[in-house]
Amino acid sequence: ALRFSYFCKAVIEVCKAIDFRPDIIHLNDWQTSLVPLYLRTEYSGDDFFRDTLTLLTIHNLGYQGLFSPEDLSATGLGREVFNPEGIEFYGRVNFLKAGILYADILSTVSRKYAEEITTPEYGFGLDGILKKRSADLFGILNGIDYREWSPEVDKLIQSRYSAEDLKGKALCKEKLMEQCNIRLKKGAPLLAFVGRLSVQKGVELIIEGLDKLIGYGCGVILLGTGTREAEESLLSISLEGRENLYIRLDFDEVFAHSVYAGSDMVMMPSRYEPCGLVQMIALRYGTVPVARNTGGLSDTIEDYNALNDTGTGFLFDDYNLAVFLESIKRALTLYSFSRRWQKLMKRGMEKDFSWRRFASEYVELYKKALKERLK
Repeated sequence: ALRFSYFCKAVIEVCKAIDFRPDIIHLNDWQTSLVPLYLRTEYSGDDFFRDTLTLLTIHNLGYQGLFSPEDLSATGLGREVFNPEGIEFYGRVNFLKAGILYADILSTVSRKYAEEITTPEYGFGLDGILKKRSADLFGILNGIDYREWSPEVDKLIQSRYSAEDLKGKALCKEKLMEQCNIRLKKGAPLLAFVGRLSVQKGVELIIEGLDKLIGYGCGVILLGTGTREAEESLLSISLEGRENLYIRLDFDEVFAHSVYAGSDMVMMPSRYEPCGLVQMIALRYGTVPVARNTGGLSDTIEDYNALNDTGTGFLFDDYNLAVFLESIKRALTLYSFSRRWQKLMKRGMEKDFSWRRFASEYVELYKKALKERLK
């Protein structure tokens, strides 16, 4: 509490020290969420910030910066803010709540997630105040850097390729399988999970479904670190020496490039997903996402429609193993039709999830906020 209270004060004081009068201070997550509150209390009479607006971006509502009541003294704030209408949250100090209450504008990292967090299912106890502030709440996706994550220019993969020429992807798959000691029948798919091994990411559905996935004739690669429970479970499974399964309990970025390039599908059965970058990267590499219809996954993946032959991936709604596996089977059915599968891959590869696109949306939000201030 003391560390980030000082940091928030420093943000404000540095502006004054260098004589920088910001039109907007763009804040991120609970670590900076006291800035709007300080500007409304300690600095409320300071003409230096008279025209300054604050924008708070929430990347994951599950992380709120909760501290004991005794830590309120570390913030330098008075007891008058420690109440249910202020920054008190079930008897604790909640930094993120301060930002939600006092920032002029709120944003989060996808439009769908901006809607979800105003509901009890996804609101982590803050859905009530977020619903009250829904008129000031916007959703803008994060982006990826195509200079680093694009198979046309990627120096870390076995063979470069593009939507116009996919030959290199087959070579990447062959190399990845060799590296992971996976031996699949010709034409069998390779499935991957890349990310944090946590409840949020739905890793328990993958663990529960491993036998089924391998039984479908798939190879499976799991790459990531996470909770002790998930890691211990996967370590135990890896020691069993199952065929066509490779588990790496660390995060090796070089290897991650190979996984994206060499896999046929990426699995994302998340309980909730504010934005998600894995699916954006996977789409660029022609690796089809099979994901839960939530948050940023909803905003970035178009569910495959067999009737019209449209879409970029496969989405499912209910969070349970049976529905997840049904979605996998839908994907496997299409995978057996190579021409349609390649069209699906190419549609995903042609999507634009670059920072250039989403940075421009932030610029428009800044302009909107400043226009409202002038009124």
